[in-house]
Amino acid sequence: MGKSNRKGNRKRRENFPKRSPDLGYYFIVTDTAETEENYIRGFKESLPEELKGRIVVKVKQTRTDNLVEACRDAAALAPQYSEPWIVFDRDRVVGFDEIIRRAEDEGIHAGWSNPCIEIWFDAYFGKIHQHDNSVTCCRQFSDTFQKKTKLEYRKSNKKIYEVLNRYGDERRAISIAEQRLIQLEKDGLKKPSEMYSCTTLHRLIKEIREKTEKAVVLR
Repeated sequence: MGKSNRKGNRKRRENFPKRSPDLGYYFIVTDTAETEENYIRGFKESLPEELKGRIVVKVKQTRTDNLVEACRDAAALAPQYSEPWIVFDRDRVVGFDEIIRRAEDEGIHAGWSNPCIEIWFDAYFGKIHQHDNSVTCCRQFSDTFQKKTKLEYRKSNKKIYEVLNRYGDERRAISIAEQRLIQLEKDGLKKPSEMYSCTTLHRLIKEIREKTEKAVVLR
């Protein structure tokens, strides 16, 4: 209920300025100059023009086990970017769980995929297939991608985000990925390294997409 002024007259709600949701400034660091970077840059380009500046994507040529420190140090140079993320795959990374734990301790979000980012891409086409290694995961996704798009899948494709959205369904993909994550947690799996065919990258996409949509409505 609106507050009254000192004369007892109720203030009109429309006199209050509308507040935009806090989209925040996202600082996203990945250790690969191909698939992850191309996907995230494509996602950024899909946002309204006035909001694109809220996201910075950095590729750090560093060992994956140094990704947390690289993100922390780089983000410290731009303190307005208060939402730091690292994006990486399990693949054959040693200490996968430890990297995620260190990120959380540093206040950095981890958008991880096990075994590879193609697990997340798979969800765009309606299903996450079961894989415990990146070789079979990429091979299966390549087949799915070609069937759905009539195109050859290339990890270096700079238009990967655009293609996934043209032929797939992002909202459904988010739901599928979240259901998979919840189910594995219900099954008692706690370590990301044990959660095969799973990802948390969808939570980054969902968070930014929802905040962006609210910002557009309130303009």
